[in-house]
Amino acid sequence: MLPQFTMGAFAAFADLLGLLDAQTGTPGPCAWEVVAETLIPVRSASGIQVVPTDLLGDPLRFDYVVVVGGPFAPMAEAGPVLSAWLRQAARGGRHLVGLCNAVHALARAGVLTGYRLCVGGDQYRDFTDRFPAIAPERIVTDRPSLFDRRRITCVGGAAVTDVAVRILRRHLPEADVRRALRGLQIDAAAGQGGQIQPPPPGVPADSPSALRRATLVIEQYAGQIPSLPDLADRLGLSPRQLQRLFRQHLDTTPQAYARTVRVRQAAWMLRHTDKTIAAIASDCGFADAAHMGRAFRAAHGMAPGAWRRTEAENTV
Repeated sequence: MLPQFTMGAFAAFADLLGLLDAQTGTPGPCAWEVVAETLIPVRSASGIQVVPTDLLGDPLRFDYVVVVGGPFAPMAEAGPVLSAWLRQAARGGRHLVGLCNAVHALARAGVLTGYRLCVGGDQYRDFTDRFPAIAPERIVTDRPSLFDRRRITCVGGAAVTDVAVRILRRHLPEADVRRALRGLQIDAAAGQGGQIQPPPPGVPADSPSALRRATLVIEQYAGQIPSLPDLADRLGLSPRQLQRLFRQHLDTTPQAYARTVRVRQAAWMLRHTDKTIAAIASDCGFADAAHMGRAFRAAHGMAPGAWRRTEAENTV
């Protein structure tokens, strides 16, 4: 467990494992420990503290190592002891699971090289800034979890239960897993995948899944948004079908939505970075600073430089 870990993510695993034991009244088919560098209680994001049951020790005594993180980008990086322990587990061929922002800890340890991974859409820019060596095409933001060989990453929420169930189904009889799910009042269909991350602001949560995925992809690749045919192909649609979805549910076109996202990200960078306007224009996919200036004026009524100065004055 990382400091400020999400209690729900921890419970999604622990409750399922505990129910498997409770079904027989004897030690169940899964042995597990809560480990840490020390036995000092670890405080969750909710303030509840959990006491580790053992020290890190030898990671090769486990088949799976699950690192439980919190809901926001971590304020501090994983320490050298944990990073070394994760690398030892990786060298030993163990499965490494990163829940919530624990994907940062796995990336910092260098155990995600060559793997695809899942990052929350709201953490994508921060993650790529911290780990520029990880290629954007290996990062997924339109799904809440991703299994890639011996690496499993998950953004949290209800998807953690799906991850836990998928792992258990690899090793246990289906009947045992279903009994544990019934005990927790969880649908037996859990673990089948197919979920989508929450859509960006302004996109209805009940809109078609293809539309939600499209907006998440556009948000992720704001600087290099795929062409309309490529985006439609990624979603299994024709360009016309994709355009119809945007018109029907957002009253706009994919191209116009992409421009809105670029301007929004440019505004964020103007407010939070010292980059030049030309550099921001390049990062956000504009042809040049003049191109960005025209789009920015249309959205905010002033040039990017003037907007940046106004924002700075308002925060003093």
